[in-house]
Amino acid sequence: MSEFLSSLPPIVVCLLVCGAKIVEISIQSLKTCMMVRGQRLKAAGLGFLECAIWGLVISTIITTLGDNLFLLLFYCVGYATGLFLGSTLESKIALGTSNLELIAGDESTEAITAYLTAANKGYTVFAGHGSTDKMNMIFIVLPRKEMPKVLSDIRKVCDNKVFVVASDVSKYAGGYGMIK
Repeated sequence: MSEFLSSLPPIVVCLLVCGAKIVEISIQSLKTCMMVRGQRLKAAGLGFLECAIWGLVISTIITTLGDNLFLLLFYCVGYATGLFLGSTLESKIALGTSNLELIAGDESTEAITAYLTAANKGYTVFAGHGSTDKMNMIFIVLPRKEMPKVLSDIRKVCDNKVFVVASDVSKYAGGYGMIK
């Protein structure tokens, strides 16, 4: 491998290291998200691929770093770019499940539950008291991919008169349309 790399122009080696590091760290980001969400088998497969790429990259760095200090710069740029790209990819893929906790008055609660019923989304409503008025809590568990649209629709149907807390769900069992 080192003979092949030494036959290439130094800038090509730098670009190869940078590109491989971008791929490796992007895979690492996705792997970590899958582990957190309980997708262990997929995470293990990505971990194997990540480790293979890391081995190739680090061996290249160790064997050629003394001859080309720009290699370290490209390695670092690849790492930072991989972190950014990996987190961007993960947010686009939107793995997992989200929990929305809504706090709304009676009128907004009626509009929200009518929307959720029409959209075939499960929900649970609890009556409560806020600092000044009677309020309701509405709990919704849904696929993370659906969360932005559902949240946008909810804000429209109640004229944005709702307080929202969104969080990721790592485990759940049962529920309307959510049996896992």
